Amino acid sequence: MAELTLSAADIASAIKKNLEGFTPSLEARTVGRVVEVGDGIARISGLPDCAVNELLEFEDGTKGLALNLEEEAIGAVVLGDSDRIEEGQTVKATGQILSVPVGEGVLGRVVNALGEPIDGKGPLVGVQPRRMEIQAPGIMGRKPVHEPMQTGIKAIDAMTPIGRGQRELIIGDRKTGKTTVAIDTILNQKGQGVKCIYVAIGQKGSTVAQTVEVLRQAGALEYTVVVVAPASDSAPFKYLAPYAGCAMGQHWMENSQHALVVYDDLSKQAEAYRQMSLLLRRPPGRRPTRATCSTCTPASSSAPQSSATSAAQAR
Repeated sequence: MAELTLSAADIASAIKKNLEGFTPSLEARTVGRVVEVGDGIARISGLPDCAVNELLEFEDGTKGLALNLEEEAIGAVVLGDSDRIEEGQTVKATGQILSVPVGEGVLGRVVNALGEPIDGKGPLVGVQPRRMEIQAPGIMGRKPVHEPMQTGIKAIDAMTPIGRGQRELIIGDRKTGKTTVAIDTILNQKGQGVKCIYVAIGQKGSTVAQTVEVLRQAGALEYTVVVVAPASDSAPFKYLAPYAGCAMGQHWMENSQHALVVYDDLSKQAEAYRQMSLLLRRPPGRRPTRATCSTCTPASSSAPQSSATSAAQAR
């Protein structure tokens, strides 16, 4: 058996070789800890500088969204699987306020409530981040409705005037064609210079896929983006989906372009909001509405004015 010999010089040279290029760094960061977790909701202690709607990062890399800023804890919703999050784990504040990608790069794509592509066509190109929640213009700062928006359905266009910058409710019982009216309106915007956003909330994935295929066959997907929060998603995604679609429409509105947003339907978002509110122990009250379709008109050149159109399906 060969004798094992160790040389101090060899050990020192090996250590020096491994330490080459190592630059020590010092970083100060406020870290919180999970106090309680369950049903997709986490209560976190610490993080005194956390802001509302700030993204948080749990120990396993899962993202969270801070909604309740209480005196002793933070109420956050988990944007993902909460099974691997346990009490006592660390939580980091990212310093990033919840935002969504906007711009021409989202047209023709299918994205989730966070703006992440789910259509298998690769990452988004030519987009920029925009905060989901921005202070809306006041009543006096909005441009009056002065330009019509045609749905393409003669009976509606003849009897019900709808303008760009107007909100419109589509009310009816189940299976009466409310979604069909909204989809036909999107199809009729071809060549009209209107960007369209279809927000599907709480629907089956197969139903959304059929709608996307209808838009693709009609050539409407070229000027449309589809935001999907299917029934299989957790409540936070259904709650955030309308905000994502609205942010995309506001981006085009502020750049002197027209936009049409369809929310189908907002009753699912109201249920998700109530579920989250009860778990976060905040007032759950709000008026439930079913689906909404919104169009935005560009701002006037004389002042930062804006207006939005919305059609909702209600019970």
